[in-house]
Amino acid sequence: MKKIYIMVDLEGISGISGSSYCNASQNRPDLIAEARTLMAGDINACVEGCVRGGATEVIVKDCHGGGFNVTRAMVDPRADLIDGDTPGERFADIEGSAGLILLGYHARGGTEGAVCEHTMSSTSWQHVYLNGREAGEIAIDASIAAEHGVPVIMVSGDDKTCLEASEWLPGVVTCQVKKGFSRNGARMPSLEKSRALIREKSCFAVEHASEMRPMAISTPVSLKVELVSRCRMPDNPAYRRLDGRTWELTAESVERALFFNW
Repeated sequence: MKKIYIMVDLEGISGISGSSYCNASQNRPDLIAEARTLMAGDINACVEGCVRGGATEVIVKDCHGGGFNVTRAMVDPRADLIDGDTPGERFADIEGSAGLILLGYHARGGTEGAVCEHTMSSTSWQHVYLNGREAGEIAIDASIAAEHGVPVIMVSGDDKTCLEASEWLPGVVTCQVKKGFSRNGARMPSLEKSRALIREKSCFAVEHASEMRPMAISTPVSLKVELVSRCRMPDNPAYRRLDGRTWELTAESVERALFFNW
């Protein structure tokens, strides 16, 4: 038995070249609708690859925005789909998984030339530091998975995303589906080529999942967040104010820190 968990974001999905596909405020409902179809295409290519690689159980979780970007009917029936809220849990039902795939991810906030670069919030969080090292969502999610004993086995996204994944997770399988030129510009191969690559890389990652180890993370965990603008944080002694825009929280786990009422 081999259970694989696929966490899916939108910005790094094949065919997505900028925020108009991801943000309804850009007033491009046609691109928002297209993005949902593009996400489903990458998901289904990944599920196919996982099954080919020996997965006997596949869980897909939509983590973009509120988590309602694909419907059950759009996703390969061989996979279970988690969408919507999972309060206090970044990866609901991840226990027992042989590996985690981060599909359609993006580079951390401030990465030059990366498509839709940001960390957790594109409007309020500027920089994030995990135990003193600048981190993005790849490192945050890899560390939370590690707290559940699960290694990240594959990451897909643009070239900057793949580089960031390799820096944090030596040996992880990376799947570059586009080359970023700016926050809203990319060179993209055909969807057929990108999805063939996702199938190939997913299959390989699942076949070799037993050789990969969870990311090492020391505890207690320090999570430092530099905000885009000044704002008042909750009156709670757990938060330590470093300056007008920077706050630090120490917690027993990354998951606890992430869900600590920021």
